[in-house]
Amino acid sequence: MRVGLLTEGGYPYANGEARVWCDRLVRGLDQHEFEVYALSRSARQDAGGWAELPAQVRRVSTAPLWGAPPARRAGRRQRRRFAEHFGGLAAAIASPAAREPGTGHQADRFANGLYGLAELALDHGGIPAALRSEEAVRLLERACHLPGALRGAQQARVADLLAVTEALERALRPLSLDWYGPGGLAGADLCHATSGGAAALPGLVATRFFGTPLLVTEYGVRLREHYLEDCPAVPADVADPSAVRPAPVRTLLSAFQGRLAAEVYARAALITPGNTHARRWQERCGADPERLRTVYPGMDATRFAEVGEGGESGDGGTARGDDGRTLVWVGRIEPSKDVVGLLHAFAEVRRHRPDARLRVIETRRADACAEPAGSGSAGPPGEDYPARCRALAAHLFPDEAADAHTVGDNPVSFERLGEPGVPTLPEAYAAGGVVVLSSVVEGFPVGLVEAMFCGRATVSTDVGAVCEAIGGTGLVVPPRNPRALADACLALLRDPARRARLGAAARARALELFTIEQNVAAFRGIYLELMSHCPVRREEVGEGGAPVPFALPAEAHIPGRWTAGRDGDRLGQRRSAPVPSRTPQDHTPTWAAPPPREPLGVGPAQRHMTEEGV
Repeated sequence: MRVGLLTEGGYPYANGEARVWCDRLVRGLDQHEFEVYALSRSARQDAGGWAELPAQVRRVSTAPLWGAPPARRAGRRQRRRFAEHFGGLAAAIASPAAREPGTGHQADRFANGLYGLAELALDHGGIPAALRSEEAVRLLERACHLPGALRGAQQARVADLLAVTEALERALRPLSLDWYGPGGLAGADLCHATSGGAAALPGLVATRFFGTPLLVTEYGVRLREHYLEDCPAVPADVADPSAVRPAPVRTLLSAFQGRLAAEVYARAALITPGNTHARRWQERCGADPERLRTVYPGMDATRFAEVGEGGESGDGGTARGDDGRTLVWVGRIEPSKDVVGLLHAFAEVRRHRPDARLRVIETRRADACAEPAGSGSAGPPGEDYPARCRALAAHLFPDEAADAHTVGDNPVSFERLGEPGVPTLPEAYAAGGVVVLSSVVEGFPVGLVEAMFCGRATVSTDVGAVCEAIGGTGLVVPPRNPRALADACLALLRDPARRARLGAAARARALELFTIEQNVAAFRGIYLELMSHCPVRREEVGEGGAPVPFALPAEAHIPGRWTAGRDGDRLGQRRSAPVPSRTPQDHTPTWAAPPPREPLGVGPAQRHMTEEGV
């Protein structure tokens, strides 16, 4: 099977997000051929190079979502077609959304405009210059002043319209790529998009024009990431106020992302969210629940086996490294992780346990396997946030000394992964008895699952997919509540037997749900299931490049509903809306359907009289 793997800012780039997850998927499904179609987000990512690719990756095509587009001169007919399709897309963006996402006149108008632009790009070699042209700005301005347009769109100024058209050009740049020839996505048996948004656009084109089934996997919902990036209502220490776009720009781009997400969910053959939290977002954006299948991210459990399996020390059942007084926090020190709230909670812990210690271990997750950018962070972290946290720790916890002749020591230590004290990630989690997660925004909690693999008891805030991940094997408190966080930490520090029970249960749950093996096995079955409903359309060629006669059975070319499954139309295409129930006879091709049965007592003469109206 030829699989077109569609990525944005990820695999195969060495510094890409979700790189390790994609690499494990490709290596685990070595019976298939993979062609990687990657969109890069920056020149720095391009300069970083690629990761080592396995032999089953037969082709890699890349394209930038940054920089100026190539200029192409458009003819008069091409400009007329562009005005028609982009005008419809702009009008759909500027209009209020329907009560049910993905339905209604504007959803159809958006789809017609999107696929019209895609067809125009296929016919004329690309439309990036047209999307940044003065004509595009005029069409968008006209759409913003149509009756019933969004209030934010009506307030758009020229500078806002220019910013929107620039963002739309970059978002729609995949339509203009040369990925759709017979040797590209047109010949793929399956398109697998590793996220929504721009990564899924080539899959939409392949589905629309070539009938290639589209599989969409989202461990962090792209639409949610867009909302968090542009949200102006978050606290000042969570988002950078200078990075917030003007309200009209946010309104139009959010509407575009919402329409695009609804179209992706409507056309995808199957959608695999990474957790129930992402699944709820997808359902709210119009995804059909019958086409949603949760597949948890796969993580390498072997690297944590030594800490997790060698935990019992024999003196009361405490785990290795558990001294009964140390809390551990592991992650990126950024505003969305609320390290400030953690420090205030630890101050409360110290009032009841003066010997308690907190180790804050900073790590940059180059191998974050489950989340694209933004799923765990509400905005770009401030450069001074780590310094603010260290200053607050020094203020709340001054150095303490046992007597006048010893060196003072601080109960809070800030360390970096890779330093002598914490050389590896498993050693970081083994540095204490309780692992704390204090985030105010979180997608899938990768660090929490790693702590579960290590057999550690955890205290977490109720954000994102935290409750789903731990499943009752740890304590959960409301976010931004230092007192509740402190009470939960104290409860576990005072009860070593409870810590041991929760740690063992957490490790068992992680091994059952979040291993690489279960993830690869799930996608192996999904690939085969999707291909069982879609005939192989690849043209077999001989040694000289000529088609091989009768390489495929003749019935593979016969149009009929039987080629599409229960939710297909006569052309083998999936429907975006639910269809009424049908009898098994509806799947029979028209050429094989039996003639209708005549009512009893009706012969040729009576039928002729009826047809003539006699």
